[in-house]
Amino acid sequence: MGAGSKSSGSFEAKGRIAQWLRRRAGGRPVPDEGAGRLTLLRAAADAGLPLAPAAYPSGYRCSCDRVGCPTPARHPVSFAWQTQSTTDRAQLERWANTQPQANFITATGMVHDVLDVPLEAGRSALERLLAAGIEVGPVALFAEGAAGADARMLFFTATRGTPEDEDEWWPCELDCHPETMDEHPGLRWHCRGSYVLVPPARLPGDLDVHWVRGLEHQLPDPLTLLETLTDACARYADEDTDADSDPHAVAWPVGR
Repeated sequence: MGAGSKSSGSFEAKGRIAQWLRRRAGGRPVPDEGAGRLTLLRAAADAGLPLAPAAYPSGYRCSCDRVGCPTPARHPVSFAWQTQSTTDRAQLERWANTQPQANFITATGMVHDVLDVPLEAGRSALERLLAAGIEVGPVALFAEGAAGADARMLFFTATRGTPEDEDEWWPCELDCHPETMDEHPGLRWHCRGSYVLVPPARLPGDLDVHWVRGLEHQLPDPLTLLETLTDACARYADEDTDADSDPHAVAWPVGR
């Protein structure tokens, strides 16, 4: 009975993952616009995710018009995004109405963190976590790169906290800040001082960021997901290294 239930749970989990990814490939849902967009942004704010306006795609370029923008449509519009980020509905609605094309970022490390992994690693980890009955929480799919080749999955979790005593802060080699994301090819841990795009968001090349598990799911403790995610990233890096013969493709960022 136990083995059959486990097998059934694994099969159902894989079916759900496949269904989500089919919606992304070929039949990917069109990002919500107008009222639907505002509804999702309100839900994010109601869940406690602090939001701030971000750039958006202008053709294949970024709306910021910076020549060679390194993160087109993926960065805040204000350098003061950390203090600007808010869950205030009135302010959010003003931004959404006056900047109807804008994406939004959510500042991490205040209420929530985000564990950000390559798509294949995230898909494998999500199947294992769901099959094991572990509370996963909200998950977003971030399609980036040519035809989504560098897509990633964002696992939203509760934050480690922001202790008043800086000596209590737990530094982690996986901490990812906006300026260090390219240095973290495997698992990225967005906490204090970082941000991620919040769905719905549009990217150049008809790509997007959307929920595969919504905000109705409670934010889990990040440590309940960490082992499975790091293991999946290690397997993904090994496979990628074998395929590309790239000795520098690693799941864990290398300390300097």
